[in-house]
Amino acid sequence: MKQSDAITRDTPVGFELIGVKKKAAIQLMGSRLWGRFNPNHWDPVYAAETGLKAPIQTGEMSSAYLAEMCVNYFGADFFRGARMQCKYVASTYANEIIHTHGRVREKTAKGAGYRFKVEIWADNEIGEVKTTGFVEVDVGV
Repeated sequence: MKQSDAITRDTPVGFELIGVKKKAAIQLMGSRLWGRFNPNHWDPVYAAETGLKAPIQTGEMSSAYLAEMCVNYFGADFFRGARMQCKYVASTYANEIIHTHGRVREKTAKGAGYRFKVEIWADNEIGEVKTTGFVEVDVGV
């Protein structure tokens, strides 16, 4: 992302965020931070015994990818009064490649700037949506 792509007061509704691309790496899925306490997140044999085709990534990992994309566009504004809401609509399996996306849906005047509402989602390499949601961020307020 170029600095000129950062979301500013002048960013229009409809602007599309270019997301990040991440691999659902089983090594991370099994870390204490992301899911070590549930073998469905890191043990292929256990996951298969519970009916899964592979270990599943925790939803928080997809949220982290979406947050990284938002930080890339909003910078420090993302850490001041922003709100992010996600819904995990499908499992993300080990080794899937996840892409994040965003689109500015609303821009409401607030103080000297605007509050942006951005639709966000993550999908895999074949376009299956895994996580949906939105983020609201004040810019120039």
